[in-house]
Amino acid sequence: MPEDLTNEIVTEMAQSGVIFGHKKSRTHPRMKPFIGGIRNEIELIDPQATFDSLNKAIGFLKEKVKAGGLVLAVGTQAAAKDGVKEFASEFKFPYVIKRWLGGTMTNFKVITDRLKYYEDLRSKKERGELVKYTKKEQLEFSKEISKLSESFDGLANLKKIPDALFVVDIQVHETAVREAKKINIPVVAILDTDDNPDLVKYPIFANDHTKMSIEWVMKKVKSELRKEIPVN
Repeated sequence: MPEDLTNEIVTEMAQSGVIFGHKKSRTHPRMKPFIGGIRNEIELIDPQATFDSLNKAIGFLKEKVKAGGLVLAVGTQAAAKDGVKEFASEFKFPYVIKRWLGGTMTNFKVITDRLKYYEDLRSKKERGELVKYTKKEQLEFSKEISKLSESFDGLANLKKIPDALFVVDIQVHETAVREAKKINIPVVAILDTDDNPDLVKYPIFANDHTKMSIEWVMKKVKSELRKEIPVN
């Protein structure tokens, strides 16, 4: 990102819907300092606030990952799934785009044991090792694999407790944010006008409910991390 906010970037933000929040009636009181205006009853996020918060979050992520840190990316909403998966996959980060499993960070040993079980069971099915069981048993295994995939797909690279959590929409992922806070994991999050910025250490002020906005933010983060982190 450039050192200063340019007209070109402001135009990008507007065209991607990044600065468009919610109706004024839904604005969280703690977000008022970051509001830059209003249009058709919709609060507009101050582009400078978005720019500064994004740069701060990127700086934090760079330092964490350069030091070998692991980032867990979370976004289960339809608008967030693609951007979160592409971001995490590029840097081999674990991610959650289907369902947050309670205890993913606070009950790490149990969760990773279940993850290993799921991966082993899926691998056995792919290798044809389950054909020795009855058709009924094979059907039960298939149902179990399908159910486990809702929670564990994307977590293959979760080899340790993450060093940072990257969340799209802290209200949807309140449990994940609460777990991170409980064990002192810093949270980077895209926050909209109806969110409380005090709940996370590195808020990124932007629209968190439209695909274009979310992917604009993720694209900027990816672009900056590529400069520091080798991507294989």
